[in-house]
Amino acid sequence: MSAGKAFKVLVTHPEVPQEGIDLLKENCEIIQVQSVPINRAELLEKIRGVDGVLWGGHEPLNAEALDAAGPQLKSISTMSAGIDYVDVPEVKRRKIPLGHTPTVLNTAVADLAVGLLIAASRRFHEGRKTIDNDKWENYHLNWLLGQDIRDSTVGFYGFGGIGQAIAKRLSGFDIDKVLYTTRRRVHKEIEEEFNAKKVDFDTLLAESDFVVIASPLTKDTQGVFNATAFNKMKQTAVLVNIARGKIVNQDDLYEALKSNRIFSAGLDVTDPEPLSPKDKLLTLDNVVVLPHIGSATKRTRADMSTIAAHNVLRGLAGEPMLSPAY
Repeated sequence: MSAGKAFKVLVTHPEVPQEGIDLLKENCEIIQVQSVPINRAELLEKIRGVDGVLWGGHEPLNAEALDAAGPQLKSISTMSAGIDYVDVPEVKRRKIPLGHTPTVLNTAVADLAVGLLIAASRRFHEGRKTIDNDKWENYHLNWLLGQDIRDSTVGFYGFGGIGQAIAKRLSGFDIDKVLYTTRRRVHKEIEEEFNAKKVDFDTLLAESDFVVIASPLTKDTQGVFNATAFNKMKQTAVLVNIARGKIVNQDDLYEALKSNRIFSAGLDVTDPEPLSPKDKLLTLDNVVVLPHIGSATKRTRADMSTIAAHNVLRGLAGEPMLSPAY
């Protein structure tokens, strides 16, 4: 180990923004995985004997990786909000502090969610296709009519930091009210700020003009948006998913969109990712699909790397992490 550097830290991705790496470099020797996409063998080789890990990608963080590192490993942070690729019980069992970077990406993801909501409700994708296919019909008065956001009911499945950031932005569009389905009720002040009311899932589906999925992926949320759920939604409803693809049963969504059981959908996440260019979902006019770019702004990614680095450093110092995952 180089002189004066107390700890050895692995950064598992070559594109982790410099802001985080510079913070780590002050007191740590840095080892970095260089392959893109990540070569698992290289990662397992380089993780041996390190004290801390800044987990930069969405590779499985599991017993295999922890075993390869060895018993001296004492601090890990991901560079993401969602940690469904982490075997959290396994990390916990080994008493290794685990950090993640949730709040810092709320703004970027919320901005994108509003963009998707407008794009899906006002038929951006379908409209663009009419131009590409020489079907621009400027002689109709009722052509490509979409759904209004003003005076609408917006339902949130999951109403944490990201959901609330979306609700805050939508309040500028003069929506009528917010409904939300969560395990726990949010603070009364938050309900008052957004004119929000906690309801059960069936009520959320039946009464919302827009349904926004903003929950983590867990065994309880996996596949809950299925044919049964879509059949309870308004025919004019727009679905937006900026959370995780597996919360939606994608075959059922395809059928609901194709049969116009619901109006449209805007997705930043799919199942699987990446989605095949031949996927049947992409043949539909009434779905807007983005390649999981919710947190993809320069400032947000720099902030994520900085918080992840602080998490790792605090874990190494035996201090509580800035943003612990448990």
